[in-house]
Amino acid sequence: MKYFIITGTSRGLGEALSRKLLSKGNQLFCISRNENTGLIEASRECGANLEYINFDLLDVSNIEEMMKKIFQKINKNVVESIILINNAGTVTPIKPIEYCSSKEIAENVQLNLIAPMILTSCFISLTSSMKADKRIINISSGAGKKPYFGWSNYCSAKAGLDLFTRCVGVEQEEKSSPVKVISFAPGIIDTEMQEEIRATKIEDFKDLERFVTFKEEGKLLSPDQVAECVLLLLEQKYAGGDILDIKQFIQ
Repeated sequence: MKYFIITGTSRGLGEALSRKLLSKGNQLFCISRNENTGLIEASRECGANLEYINFDLLDVSNIEEMMKKIFQKINKNVVESIILINNAGTVTPIKPIEYCSSKEIAENVQLNLIAPMILTSCFISLTSSMKADKRIINISSGAGKKPYFGWSNYCSAKAGLDLFTRCVGVEQEEKSSPVKVISFAPGIIDTEMQEEIRATKIEDFKDLERFVTFKEEGKLLSPDQVAECVLLLLEQKYAGGDILDIKQFIQ
């Protein structure tokens, strides 16, 4: 049995990935604040194993308990592979840092960085006795590699996610059964996040016109396109701690 734990499955890339992984040989644990009824129905129609977990990842103090409950449902005797995909994220707030409230700053970093760190910690601990293929894919962003006006929270959190990935890769190097962890920047995807960006005021986000143009010129990637690239990652061998970009797959 192949097990997948995926966050942010209510829409966008998380939903697209989950739909492509619906198979009788896979067991999916889908996590998001809002339940995706369409995804649940699709799993029933094809006879796939999917459990939906309504959980707000801003509730960081209860992530560990949630993960323990998931692993109670995993049969260690039949695990061929087990994959964690940290996909949930937010670009909000989009504005210069002095206009961001302490709540907005904290919630951005909690969802984009702290939650994936805790999920990774739990995953590694709970799979320590497993000899299966164990992987973590952290969905990062090109914004973690360059500064954007109005994205100080998002850029900083994604940069932190990349370096966290590298650190965990180093920590796993000498393990007899290591967890292979990578960070993957998926490019600019045509999702609700992009709609939110295009609705921003230009005084809050200086690159607004550039992102509007991406949409007008059809340069946005579809969630399905990016999901296919993530599936390719699952088929490849890679060194733990790798920082990868979709440009390596799509020219």
